[in-house]
Amino acid sequence: MAERDEALVARVRAMERAIGEIGTTLDETTTCRELAAFAARHLHASTTVDLTREPGTPRSQVAHAEPLPAAEGRTAAAHADSRPATEGRTATAHADSRPATEGRTPAAPTHRLSAPLAVHDEEPLGAVTVTRDGGAPFSADEEALLRHVARLAARHLGHARRLAATEDTALHLQRALVAEPGRPHPNLEVAGGYLPAGPRALVGGDWFETVRLHFGRSLLVVGDVMGHGLDAAVDMNAYRTALREVAATDLPPHRVLRHLDSVVAENDARRPATCLLVRVDPARGTATFASAGHLPPAVFAADGSAELVDLPVGPPLGTGVGGYEPTTRPLTPAETLLIFTDGLVERRGEDIDVSLARLAAVRLPPDSGPRQVVDEVLRRLGAHGAEDDVAVLAARIRARAPQ
Repeated sequence: MAERDEALVARVRAMERAIGEIGTTLDETTTCRELAAFAARHLHASTTVDLTREPGTPRSQVAHAEPLPAAEGRTAAAHADSRPATEGRTATAHADSRPATEGRTPAAPTHRLSAPLAVHDEEPLGAVTVTRDGGAPFSADEEALLRHVARLAARHLGHARRLAATEDTALHLQRALVAEPGRPHPNLEVAGGYLPAGPRALVGGDWFETVRLHFGRSLLVVGDVMGHGLDAAVDMNAYRTALREVAATDLPPHRVLRHLDSVVAENDARRPATCLLVRVDPARGTATFASAGHLPPAVFAADGSAELVDLPVGPPLGTGVGGYEPTTRPLTPAETLLIFTDGLVERRGEDIDVSLARLAAVRLPPDSGPRQVVDEVLRRLGAHGAEDDVAVLAARIRARAPQ
């Protein structure tokens, strides 16, 4: 009885250690390596982990670990490869008891034990298999331990896959919302871009928009709702919808902001947002700006040099304070306008004036159009590694064909 009690205590302790050693990250391969190393060490057996990457595809071996001699007291190092999984593995331990050839020493029996990577009755994500050459068969306690760590790994793998699927859906939603602005007049050439904050970023509140107005004019918009996640995205869409409705009245940009601010301020649940509006009038060759707490735009000249537009900045939308003022400046077909959210320039621990000066110092190839301006600015300012979402919109008046 004492021996049985000791075995149970050892198994419980091993299970407790498994909780801290398996599933330390959201990476599938790392989890499989941790599982293989743990099983090899505690079951003193060669261990392989086979995983189904995509539904309907065959399993492939993603981790393998060999037990080190007990005297060395070290853990087995798991490694990944892409060899196909062996078919026909059994789900329980068995010994290779083929009769020895006469005159030869009988081969040591091979014991094999396999457990599915599944929680309860779910479809297995793969399998973990341990193999021991010689010695005693796997005990009931060892089989129970293997099934426990297989379920533990499966739970972590399932969580990681569900999280990845959710984030992928959210990111596609954000990109779809940002990538489908209204169409400006044909007399305006535009290009936009959106980058999430990191590879696993959730949907956020950055957006850009274009609204077609009367008399060949177009309204360009860029905005940034505070925060990240689905709530910020919902508020972003609400701002965007309200802006389209207000802009359709053909009010000047500062009055559009004033009306939008009063509408949003009536809803206490709505998050504040910064916003920049630019009404481009190709016939007159002008651009009229109005800002609600947003960073100033930049204009790239024909020679590739950049200039920040100096304009008054009102409070963010949602405060109900108002106080927005317009600024008008010439905009020629040789110039490209760039509006953006703060993720493009802001860097942790850096003064915003320094950040904006970096943008103003960018020199692009002469006569760069909207698409080239967007791509080059994102690359030169390192926006692909920014800590915040980045939304940019560039526009240039199309030159009139000679009469």
